[in-house]
Amino acid sequence: MSLATSHQSPPSAIVAISSNPEMRDRMMRALESCDCTTQEALGGADILARLDEASFDFVVVDQKLPDLDSGEVTKFISRQNPNISYVVVDSTTGKLVGPHQLSDKRAERFFRALQASEADANPLGSVGVPVAPVRRYETLPGMIGESPNFAHVHRMARIVARRNSTVLLQGESGVGKDMVAYGIHQLSTRSAGPLVIVNCAAIPENLLESELFGYARGAFTGATQSRLGRIHSAHRGTLFLDEIGELPLSMQAKLLRFLQAGEVQRLGSSDVFQVDVRVIAATNSNLLEKVAANQFRQDLYYRLAVFPIHLPPLRERPEEVVPLAKHFMAELCRANSSPLKILDASALDALQDHEWPGNVRELKHLLERAFILSEDELTITSHHMVFDRVQKKFRKTPSLVV
Repeated sequence: MSLATSHQSPPSAIVAISSNPEMRDRMMRALESCDCTTQEALGGADILARLDEASFDFVVVDQKLPDLDSGEVTKFISRQNPNISYVVVDSTTGKLVGPHQLSDKRAERFFRALQASEADANPLGSVGVPVAPVRRYETLPGMIGESPNFAHVHRMARIVARRNSTVLLQGESGVGKDMVAYGIHQLSTRSAGPLVIVNCAAIPENLLESELFGYARGAFTGATQSRLGRIHSAHRGTLFLDEIGELPLSMQAKLLRFLQAGEVQRLGSSDVFQVDVRVIAATNSNLLEKVAANQFRQDLYYRLAVFPIHLPPLRERPEEVVPLAKHFMAELCRANSSPLKILDASALDALQDHEWPGNVRELKHLLERAFILSEDELTITSHHMVFDRVQKKFRKTPSLVV
C-alpha cells in the first residue's frame, strides 16, 4: 500500500521484535493507538523480507536488532521506497534514536503514544537491568550444537528458507557452509526437489560450461549424445554453487545471464530452456576484494548477495566443539559397527584448547584418526589426538548486510 492511498484504508506498520518484551508490548500498543494495523518481525532480515513481499506505510525499527545493524536496515528501506516513514527506537529507554524518515504525522503520533505509556511501564524491568533475550531460533536440519555466535546463522537461514531469494554463505573453509545450504533446502518449499551441488573450484575451466549448462550431441569431440547440465538438473529444486569465488571470469557472464533470466542454453544448441531453480552460493573468499581487483564481476556479486549470511569459524564457537566431537565419534562407531567409544577428560581438554584452523572439517578428520589409532580401546584419550600443525593467520571476514 502506498502513502497516496493510505486515506482509503488503515495504515499498516511493522515493528521489529525487541529483546525486551515490555518495550515490545509498549511499541505495539502505541502503534495500535495510531490506528495502524501491526505486524511483528523477528529482526532486521525479517523486516527486509516482509518489505519485499508487501508494502508498509510505517516501520518501527529496534536499535538493538538481534541480527542486522539498524542503520543498514533503514538505509535499505529508504532506497526501496523513499515514501515509507520509519523511526528507530532504543528498546532500553523508549527514546527515538538514529535516523528518521517522516513522510507524515504518524511517526510523531507514535512517539507521543510511546512516551505516554512510560509512566505505566519500566523498560528496564523490575530489577533495573535489561531483560535477557529470548531464544528465538531452532537449529537447522542436520546440524547440532548451539552457540551464541552461530545463533544468527540458524535464525537467518530459517527466515530466508521459505523464500526464493538467492543466498550467499560466507565463511572460512570447513566451517559448515554445505550443511547450512542443506538445512535451507530442507526447510524450503523445494525440499521435495533435488539439491544439486557444484564445486566451482573442482571442475576444470574448459569443462565448466558443459557441466553447468549441458551440451548437445556433436557440440565437441566425444559428445556422442546430448546431456543436461547441473543447472537444468536442479529444476524445481536448489542449486548449491560452492567456492563461487573460484568461478573463472569467462563463466561469470554466463552465470549472470542465467540468474537474470532463468534461462539455460546448452553448448552447441540454439534451444533455450526456462528453468525454475533457487540458487545458494558459498565462498571462503572476500568477494568484494575480488570485485575491487577485477577478479569477480560486480553485477554478479550483487545478484548472488541478495541475502548474505556469515558463518563464524569454530574457534569463535567453543561451546560447539564438545557436542560436535561426541556426535562425530558416535557416527564413526555406527559406520564401523563398533561399540560406542568415549572421549575422556584429557581428550576433551585437548579439543577445547585447539584453535581449529580447519574448522569443523578438521575436527571431523581428527576424530576419525583418533578412532583408528584407538584400535579396540573404548576410551579415546589425548594420546590418540594427532593434530594438524597448520600455521594460519586468521583474518576476520567483514560482515555484509543486505
